[in-house]
Amino acid sequence: MEYLPYRYTSGSGEQLTFEFALHPETDSAVRVQQLLDRVLTTVDHEVAVLGDTCNGDLLQALAMALAVRTEMIPADGEMTRGLARDVVERALRALPEARHEMTGPVGHA
Repeated sequence: MEYLPYRYTSGSGEQLTFEFALHPETDSAVRVQQLLDRVLTTVDHEVAVLGDTCNGDLLQALAMALAVRTEMIPADGEMTRGLARDVVERALRALPEARHEMTGPVGHA
């Protein structure tokens, strides 16, 4: 099984490190990492613009976005829903082993 090591630094300076198991049919781990970077950067930006946002609302919106993208795939619905469930479950299985470190203040002095 192939893994995608991934490190993300939050706006508060917390560094999160993951080892995500990739789906066996992953075409490009590099593209997965690039898309993940862009999605997280965009979400962080939008939360900053919108202001006070509940984590549950954010997770719900991301889940709904996954449902929309899943439905957009021109393939058998049962297969695409199964794929979506599989990749989500793989990603969530990385959480117990995720590492958290504080890297210090982020921003301008």
